[in-house]
Amino acid sequence: MPKSLGVIDGVVIAASSTAATTSIAIGTGVLAATVGRQVPILLVLAFLPMLGIAGAYARLNRSEPNCGAGYTWVGSTLGPWLGFLAGWIPVAGTVIFLAYTTAICGSLLIQTADKLGLHGLDPNSTAQCTLIGLVVLAAVTWTAIRGVEHAASFQKYLLIFEYAVLIVFCGWGLIVGDQPFSLSWLNPFAFDSFSGLAQGLVLAVFFYWGWDAAFSVTEETRNPEDAARGGYIALFTMLGLFVLGSIAFQRVLPTEELAANGAQGLSYYAAKLAGEPWASLPLLALMFSAIASVQSGVIPTARLTLAMSRDRTLGPFWARLNERGAPAAGTVVIAVVAGFVALLEFAIPTLNQAILAAVNTIGLLVAVYYGLTAIAAAVRFRGEGLRATWIPLLSGTALLALGGYLAVYYATLSDGFAISVENGWFNLAAPVIIVVIGLVAAASAKWRRRSPYFRKARLEETV
Repeated sequence: MPKSLGVIDGVVIAASSTAATTSIAIGTGVLAATVGRQVPILLVLAFLPMLGIAGAYARLNRSEPNCGAGYTWVGSTLGPWLGFLAGWIPVAGTVIFLAYTTAICGSLLIQTADKLGLHGLDPNSTAQCTLIGLVVLAAVTWTAIRGVEHAASFQKYLLIFEYAVLIVFCGWGLIVGDQPFSLSWLNPFAFDSFSGLAQGLVLAVFFYWGWDAAFSVTEETRNPEDAARGGYIALFTMLGLFVLGSIAFQRVLPTEELAANGAQGLSYYAAKLAGEPWASLPLLALMFSAIASVQSGVIPTARLTLAMSRDRTLGPFWARLNERGAPAAGTVVIAVVAGFVALLEFAIPTLNQAILAAVNTIGLLVAVYYGLTAIAAAVRFRGEGLRATWIPLLSGTALLALGGYLAVYYATLSDGFAISVENGWFNLAAPVIIVVIGLVAAASAKWRRRSPYFRKARLEETV
């Protein structure tokens, strides 16, 4: 691949993939419904293991630059089965993310049309939002296959606008909000229950998910260190925006209103502060954020499947590059699969419920593959000190333990299965199905494709 990207491009791709505006606008209400007014401190707590894992990614990338990232590093350190899962899980998670973000794009377009006087569609209808959002998915997929440098250039301007609007409106809310600020919002010991804290942390981990997209384009980056710098800058930027946004929302909205508005949370917040046309600016910023995150979700996933295809753990189709050096065929297939999954969400009637179901699933999956990658770093660089060994080990173990606890909690929450975000078995079903399918796919790669990935020597045997 041509090495045309620099640190700024990495920041843009990582920041767009994390989608701070979308997370704040839609996810703050989800977190509020889980942990009440403890959202700001929850986001700080979730940042701590993310920082340790970012250090693991940076060190692993210096040791072995590869667009396969965790898939490559975990496979060569902890073994190919876990390595395959470290690749399969983010691919599956991104497909789910693209599916629900596609519906969010549709909801935002419907809300915009409603402001322009074109009434008749429901911005909280999963079916209506998904059908309209599929058009957006097709458009951004076309942009992505033109090459990652074009996508990064396009996203720079979207980021500048959406962050400017977000900072202005959050600052405004901090100043004029009528909900009294309380230091208890920043108290890590004020959570009502451990199960609520655990579920909230998994959801908050989802907020930060995406900063590692900078490492997915490391083979197209002029200097591997630029990928690490891009990931770090994006991660610290997200921390500042998330804490600012959560406190601002709580200064303006009581918990009940914050939790009730879901996909319309930012529009509702803006309407509390300003009249039209100013109240429409956050909606426009959110639309840009959602579009950029859809595009950024396609880019790293197509490069991860490219790395897997080079090892023959996936078929040769995924390694096909167009004349611009982009994995165009894989990009298109990922978008098509995501569109199909989006159509399956019709079984969940309201967009708010579909968002919560998707975020629960992705949060559990992200905890697993981030945790595996951090532990791989701890094993590979064992004996090299606190930063190289113990911080990644503690960060990875914390995420895996959190995911394990929440899986057990979901398994014992309900007596039977029902299609409802209140049902524990429903929340657990998708992650379990994804892992099982991943193990079947790994078995196929090992015994049917006879992938050399499963014949590679373990790291400790080769160093």
